[in-house]
Amino acid sequence: MSRSAHPAGPRHADVLPEGHYTAPPTDLNALDGKVWAATVTRNSDGVVTVGGIEVTRLAEEFGTPAYFLDETDFRARCRAWADAFGKDADVFYAGKAFLSRAIVRWLKEEGLNLDVCSGGELATALDAGMPAERIAFHGNNKSEREIRRAIEAGVGRIVLDSFQEIVRVAHIAQELGKRQKVQIRVTVGVEAHTHEFIATAHEDQKFGIALAGGQAAEAVRRALRLEGLELIGIHSHIGSQIFDMAGFEVSARRVVQLLAEVRDEHGVELPEIDLGGGLGIAYTSEDDPREPHEIAKALTEIVTRECESANLRTPRISVEPGRAIVGPTAFTLYEVGTVKPLEGLRTYVSVDGGMSDNIRTALYDAEYSVALVSRTSEAAPMLSRVVGKHCESGDIVVKDAFLPADVAPGDLIAVPATGAYCRSMASNYNHALRPPVVAVADGAARVIVRRETEEDLLRLDVG
Repeated sequence: MSRSAHPAGPRHADVLPEGHYTAPPTDLNALDGKVWAATVTRNSDGVVTVGGIEVTRLAEEFGTPAYFLDETDFRARCRAWADAFGKDADVFYAGKAFLSRAIVRWLKEEGLNLDVCSGGELATALDAGMPAERIAFHGNNKSEREIRRAIEAGVGRIVLDSFQEIVRVAHIAQELGKRQKVQIRVTVGVEAHTHEFIATAHEDQKFGIALAGGQAAEAVRRALRLEGLELIGIHSHIGSQIFDMAGFEVSARRVVQLLAEVRDEHGVELPEIDLGGGLGIAYTSEDDPREPHEIAKALTEIVTRECESANLRTPRISVEPGRAIVGPTAFTLYEVGTVKPLEGLRTYVSVDGGMSDNIRTALYDAEYSVALVSRTSEAAPMLSRVVGKHCESGDIVVKDAFLPADVAPGDLIAVPATGAYCRSMASNYNHALRPPVVAVADGAARVIVRRETEEDLLRLDVG
């Protein structure tokens, strides 16, 4: 690979003008196990491997940019969540994080359920063989066509998100001669400690029916009266990328209070409570996510305590990890193109992807790590901004990070923890071709979502 010389640019910084890091790491060749998939390591030649395969070989075979997913790690995380909650609870993988036929098959084999929120996700789940009774269907604006297909397929639950949807689902279920199991999604008025665009339990947003003003209680009344519905529980989701369990405690307390009100008014104890997902992962070395067994213990204790206080039977708990399972299992591999030092500021390192394969930095100001993976380097750390090739100044992949000062065109760099929401939210901006997803395990690699081609783009353009 070419490593042509270029002006060195800024080497380090004690305090950055903005961003995550405040000082360069002591070893740029080290790989922090918190942010990389389980089988990722650096071999004796200095090349990073995943599943026993060198990234240089993967780049030659599959090209860049590309997402490489550690199947062994993914399956292990599925088992960890299932084991943590046990047989008396349900774990639904949140398909919106990343979904494909292969993912559905792995979930099925590892004993997890699946949460979908669109007709396309439902179609993928059913096509790949997920039993319909293990599927939950979410969404704030499900179409009649989507609802009909879900009920016809026999999905295990539909999460009702509005008063209109209560009537809509009941009507379609009755028309089909079925009684559909449902939960009511409530907004509990919790301000989760996360970005405002991914906080979902405060009252001024589009999801759910508010507890405030008795709206959720009225939704329960209506659902219990309708013959086409079997109300099995209450659903709450407070946001995404959350590390603090305090929000879940407040949410659980308020949901249990609603369950007690339902019992007192209707003489019914609803058997289930879904606390959603949103548990955070490590994107940088400073993030400190909880392990599944810690989360399970904390949530179970919270719900049990609140139910005992309200003299209620403890309902069956369900949770919806998506990012927490798939996020850490994948990284995005890029080839370096232009390297542009800005004296006194930082060096811009351009790669062959960008916001079309990872919109999260532009959308949420998300922070990521990055590493040189095709070789080691003894060069000094260089304050860098990894940017894409798109015609936007906001086309940033990693806002502030340290790379070796000798990084050059042709080098391979990788951004870890990109398994969640990167391929799911990928676009064709500037007519970019969406990258493939390649599963790697035990020395073998296979494409599970192929790279788009120019023919794919032109096939849709029928004008």
